[in-house]
Amino acid sequence: MRVADFAGMVDALGAAWTWVIAGLVLAGAEILVPGVFLIWLGLAALATGLATAVFPIPWQGQTLLFAGLAVVLVTAATRLNRRGAGRADGDLNRPDRGLIGREAVLDAPIVQGAGRIRFDDTLWRVEGPDLPAGCRVRVTGISGTVLRVGAA
Repeated sequence: MRVADFAGMVDALGAAWTWVIAGLVLAGAEILVPGVFLIWLGLAALATGLATAVFPIPWQGQTLLFAGLAVVLVTAATRLNRRGAGRADGDLNRPDRGLIGREAVLDAPIVQGAGRIRFDDTLWRVEGPDLPAGCRVRVTGISGTVLRVGAA
């Protein structure tokens, strides 16, 4: 394909549609390429396409608008991601952390600091003070795959 053919195709398609299609391609490429970067470039291209459809902007202005929007969106996303990194998302994909504070009845007595308890469909090993089977306990912490409990 020659450059003149490409320029003619862009003119026929319209600058606004070219930006919209580029934005959709970039947003779609986000699915194939790991990371969260191309989506912001895709959104910048879509916004540039919408602005070009509303206002008659020369190609130089369109390019500058796209570049400015891309920088602003990527910078904003990076800052939001950094701010969110300080949260307690270390518990993400750790459903066992949701057991802390729950109460249940001991399946097996706690003898010499070790026993068993059932939550939903899972049998957990527990450690805590010696208690008889059937005693109500509360989960106070987790150590690996062993729940620490105390009398409720």
